[in-house]
Amino acid sequence: MKNIICITPIKHINGMYDKLEKFGNIIYEPEITKFKLKKVLSNLKIEYLLTIANKQNFILDDEVLNGSQLKVINTCSTGLNHIDLDYCKKNKIDVWSLKEDYKVINDIPTTSELAFGLMLSLMRNIPSGFDDVKNGNWNYEPYVGHQIKGKTAGVIGYGRLGKIMCRLFDGWGVDTFVYDPYTDVDVEKDFEVDLKTLLEYSDVVFLHTHVTDETRGMVDDKFLLQMKQGSYLVNTARGELVDEDSIIKSIEQGHLKGYGTDVIKDEFGNRENSKLVKFSKINNVIITPHVGGMTVEGQYKALDWTIGKFK
Repeated sequence: MKNIICITPIKHINGMYDKLEKFGNIIYEPEITKFKLKKVLSNLKIEYLLTIANKQNFILDDEVLNGSQLKVINTCSTGLNHIDLDYCKKNKIDVWSLKEDYKVINDIPTTSELAFGLMLSLMRNIPSGFDDVKNGNWNYEPYVGHQIKGKTAGVIGYGRLGKIMCRLFDGWGVDTFVYDPYTDVDVEKDFEVDLKTLLEYSDVVFLHTHVTDETRGMVDDKFLLQMKQGSYLVNTARGELVDEDSIIKSIEQGHLKGYGTDVIKDEFGNRENSKLVKFSKINNVIITPHVGGMTVEGQYKALDWTIGKFK
């Protein structure tokens, strides 16, 4: 029997914990701290760890893993920025992820759907309008927004989620511009352009790219100044793609009209002191708690596939 520690919630998805129990002895600690996890891994013979990036608030690095007997980190995600891959490689810890499991991930559109929802919320001022109604008011004038029809959407990254994002605009009367130097674009449906053109003409820009040495911090002052005046930015990828100080400055200067994000730069660190979270309380910034892939349907498919790898 395998000794498995699960550091992410799975009991809310029907049948997932029962399935996991079939593969070994389970330690279930979905709210575990970094300090406690290190202690458990150092003192017990645990060879397998199950995680999801969305819930974890620390990186699985040498501070946590040194002294452990782990053989495998099994993450129910495509993104891997919550794991120190170099440390795992050096210490012969295998990392299993959904990154290349196309059979399952191609059937999970939930992150792109959230990006669409963030766009609507920003352009139609839905959260702020609702907050005003809850305060007893009924005045539409401060919340007059923009329609989607006739706009141009720019999608950076034409992988699985970028393609789904473009298809979500079918029937809305929206042109889609795509930038991805590494992936062939379906030119019959989407316009492939360079980054400068995409930023200059798009009314809303979506980030659907992984974090790499090239993309980390790509959204900076220069990037934002190239964006169309009064446009919106939506990020359901990773917080490390964005310089949040630049976002704040651009909104304060009236250039960027709004920012919707499912991720923040301090997600694996000092979240409670995030400048962006504080800024969002009185500005057109919408932040969700990395819930992009967290639908009942999406989690069931992803967890069922991920847990099945233990056999």
